[in-house]
Amino acid sequence: MSEAKTNNWDKTFPKSEKVNVEKVHFKNRYGINLTGDLYTPKDRAEEKLPAIAISGPFGAVKEQASGLYAQTLAERGFITLAFDPSYTGESGGEPRNVASPDINTEDFSAAVDYLSNRKDVDSDKIGILGICGFGGFGLNAAAMDTRIKATVTSTMYDMTRVSARGYFDAMDENARYTLKENLNKQRTEDFKNGTYAKAAGLPEKLTGDEPQFVKDYYDYYKTKRGFHERSINSNGNWTQTSTLALINMPILKYSDEIRNAVLIIHGEKAHSRYFSEDAFKQLRGDNKELLIVDGANHTDLYDNLEKIPFDKIEAFYREYLK
Repeated sequence: MSEAKTNNWDKTFPKSEKVNVEKVHFKNRYGINLTGDLYTPKDRAEEKLPAIAISGPFGAVKEQASGLYAQTLAERGFITLAFDPSYTGESGGEPRNVASPDINTEDFSAAVDYLSNRKDVDSDKIGILGICGFGGFGLNAAAMDTRIKATVTSTMYDMTRVSARGYFDAMDENARYTLKENLNKQRTEDFKNGTYAKAAGLPEKLTGDEPQFVKDYYDYYKTKRGFHERSINSNGNWTQTSTLALINMPILKYSDEIRNAVLIIHGEKAHSRYFSEDAFKQLRGDNKELLIVDGANHTDLYDNLEKIPFDKIEAFYREYLK
């Protein structure tokens, strides 16, 4: 992993010589064309391998953290698919940079559709891995899609909860109503103007007064460490009115009905840790586990190879994708 990036390598992490990578395309059930990078081990131990679909963080692209996870797990013997969600990166969907709790959950199942139909994949051994906001969508997919045999979430956000209630549930009903009023006024303006207003994004420069988690995001998305030209969080903004759907459709309603295995991973020092801890409390069964990584903040689990517990993740998939 210390090898320098090659001229034609478009990822934010060094290329591994232990895996093959190819770009693939598949449709979700809404007809949106999704694009992913498929990572396969060069030295295959068997004809059909277990496979893992990976996406996130929220607003990121497959050339960032999800690709790093995919490449690392492919080095360890899995077929992995890091994909761009609908409306994001190289995947289709108009207007751009839209988020939807339904469609982004469906994107995981579409990836399972694709993997299930590959001749080199054992269709009974498919897992998913969601990072940040796609950890929440991943759990939602696991509650619906019984083909998913093992689910890992890393540094998870519940985007519907934070949109409806704010951080640490600080937004009350009156504040939420005011937010909805403003967003619906914006819908009227968007229709009139034929454009879509953008939500606030990361600042172009830090003043030093920002919350620590904003500084952590900046350190990843706005520097050579994690910047990518197609990433919304690197240099763009979400469509503002996407928040309406996230407010109105809580995604983890039926997570207590997930029967297959779940591993929830979060950093000890992450501002977002409570999302994972609360999500874990909803799960049932002795095949569910919460792992808190000592000393890690939210973005450490995007790309810090000394913090991301890949040995644990591999062991989890080995146990439940068999």
